[in-house]
Amino acid sequence: MAEPDWLTWTRELQAIAQTGLTFVKDPYDRERYEMLRALASKIMAAHTSTSAERIEALFAEETGYATPKVDVRGAAFDDEGRILMVREVMDGGRWTLPGGWADVNLTAAENVVKEMWEESGFDVSVRKLAAVWDRTRQGHPNGAFSCCKFFFVCDIVGGSASTSLETSEVGWFAEDGLPEDLSFGRVLPHQLRRMFAHNRGFALPTEFD
Repeated sequence: MAEPDWLTWTRELQAIAQTGLTFVKDPYDRERYEMLRALASKIMAAHTSTSAERIEALFAEETGYATPKVDVRGAAFDDEGRILMVREVMDGGRWTLPGGWADVNLTAAENVVKEMWEESGFDVSVRKLAAVWDRTRQGHPNGAFSCCKFFFVCDIVGGSASTSLETSEVGWFAEDGLPEDLSFGRVLPHQLRRMFAHNRGFALPTEFD
């Protein structure tokens, strides 16, 4: 389902305000950009259960030129061709590929190696970048900010299954036996199917939208 127009427009208004506040020099223009950010907050608040004040505080934390956020996900497989997944603590115990927001001073590949280790207990090496997908274009639940999702196919080189503060269970799933209770904000069924395809076909090109 396509996201509503109001969310697209609100996101654009917030990005214009954020970038404007980064480079503005005239105090009157600064006030106008702050008003624009407040307007974006009010629009989002009118369509959600969150107050405009809380949304504006969230927007105010974003500084610098407005760019998409980066999320990384790792797909690793066992000898039986099953995919490694973890159960998230913060999303009602739903299943997803290990991953999360990318940290600064690490490459996207280094980030996914770190996330795989922290969330599943397995040490991995990155085999290929399978896909770079826009969160909105892929059909994930609506979010306040634009986001690019990097999906890597990884090989397990060490470690053992282990949970963390963020995960409560580690499991292996066949392509025809994926869990129904997925964390749709993090991963979607068709994305998992594409990871199986990339695991079988190393020569497949990186996918993007």
